[in-house]
Amino acid sequence: MTDPLPAAEAVSRVEIEGLPVFRRGKVRDTFDLGDRLLMVATDRLSAFDCVLPDPIPGRGRVLTQMSRFWFAKTSRLVPNHLLGDDLSVIPAALRPRLEGRMMFCRKAQRIDVECVVRARLAGSGWEEYQRAGTLAGEAIPEGLAFGAVLPELRFTPATKSDTGHDQNISRAELAGLVGPALAESLEENSLRLFRFAADLCLAAGIWLVDTKFEFGLVGGRLTLIDELLTPDSSRMWLTTEPISSSTSLGFDKQLVRDHLLGSGWDRRPPAPHLPPELVREVQRRYQEVQERITKFAS
Repeated sequence: MTDPLPAAEAVSRVEIEGLPVFRRGKVRDTFDLGDRLLMVATDRLSAFDCVLPDPIPGRGRVLTQMSRFWFAKTSRLVPNHLLGDDLSVIPAALRPRLEGRMMFCRKAQRIDVECVVRARLAGSGWEEYQRAGTLAGEAIPEGLAFGAVLPELRFTPATKSDTGHDQNISRAELAGLVGPALAESLEENSLRLFRFAADLCLAAGIWLVDTKFEFGLVGGRLTLIDELLTPDSSRMWLTTEPISSSTSLGFDKQLVRDHLLGSGWDRRPPAPHLPPELVREVQRRYQEVQERITKFAS
């Protein structure tokens, strides 16, 4: 496995002289190049929609390289925003620091919805099921356990927020927000992408539990944007590990969420610091899932 990067090499914020900032999100700093965008994935980590004070060294490179991998794999299924690199716009002194964490992208009219697909019962879906017996406001069978395979893939959209909390909505609410035709297209494309990715993940010994896709319109055409099938946007569990709601499985951020919930934090900023050993473990898991996916799903 790749040796972890030292903490001194963590990238928490990016400034590029001469390039105006288009948006600073929870993880990515995006710059306006006029006819296109430059997205740079930092090592910032967010949980419960709050940016944590401790970066995970090298995390941005993992997110970028996995997104690039999946954009290439799925380009025949759904068009995406990824363009070829143009390092001429990056000052030479900055290139080593930004190497591996940059994506040059088409500008898109973002659809402010997270298109979540779930194959198993976990996360906020499990919380809702325990509370109300539903998933995204729709009934599912009684008596399901944590991590249970759902009777069929479920499309459970959420409203998108850069700064506040994302809110789960029903498919009917989605149709009311974006119109029935676009809502249907978002669902169909999300399910198609999930099925394709889940098969490749299984070849790597990983269950794709759930993930979120983000879309925009480029020239009126539905286009995948942002990141794709990363441990930030997905739950990925090893097929060889037993499933338990009391155990942090796999390669996603649940390990951090569990720690924060156990710390007594009320989910409001500022978030508490993470123990150094937890930072190292999250770093290790992100590196491992990148290596597994790119090796076995190629």
